[in-house]
This record gives sequence, C-alpha cells and structure tokens, in this order.
Amino acid sequence: MAESKPGLRKPVFTKVDQLRPGTSGHTLTVKVVSTKMVLQKGRPDGPQPRQMRIAECLVGDETGMIIFTARNDQVDLMKEGSTVTLRNAKIDMFKGSMRLAVDKWGRVEIAEPASFTVKEDNNLSLIEYELVNVVVD
Repeated sequence: MAESKPGLRKPVFTKVDQLRPGTSGHTLTVKVVSTKMVLQKGRPDGPQPRQMRIAECLVGDETGMIIFTARNDQVDLMKEGSTVTLRNAKIDMFKGSMRLAVDKWGRVEIAEPASFTVKEDNNLSLIEYELVNVVVD
C-alpha cells in the first residue's frame, strides 16, 4: 500500500544566519568548531549515579556560527570537526545573546561529513539583543 503516515513531513533545513531570538523548531546541519565543558556535576552517592554535564560548543555552517549548549549525552556527540544534524532546535537567550539548544523534544545526530567551510566572521552569539516592550495603542 502506498499510504504515508500522517504527520510525517520532510524537514526544512535552516541556515545559521536565519536564526532569530525566541524561535524554535529549527533543523540544521552544522560543523563543530570547538567544544568547552562548562559544568560537570556528579552525584555518585544517590540511588543511581547521575551526572550532569553542560558544554558550550561553537557550531556553524557556510553562513555563520552560533554557540550550541550541549547537555549530558549530547556532549559526547560534539567532537571538534564532526558534522551533526540538530533536529527541533530552539534559540535560548543567555545574557542578551543567542544560544542554540536541543531539549528532550529534539535530537542531535551525527551526520555525513559536510563539504562546506564554516564562516567564522559571522558569530551570531556575539550579537547582543535587548528586550523591548512595545505598547500597542
């Protein structure tokens, strides 16, 4: 039978320079430029030894770069030079600048090595945004 499952659709891939504050549902293929561990806490005394790890990874494509916040198991996938596909990623704001993140509703997958070179002079995480309240008459 040629029936397709309802609800499944082809992902629309976004480029880094199209990311905007407060948006979500992005699917992008990026290269990992660098990875820096910022938090590693473990609780070996608990019933199940749980560890919390957070790393800030500079990722990018041919249009620009952004900092991706990798959590727990995502940290292992973010190796320098590797290519990853981020599915259902969202933009978090941290101290006025954009951070890319994938929560429990998204996925981080290893992808085929990309042929593009990362545009390193367009780092979107260096742009500072200010929250402005707009009064509608």
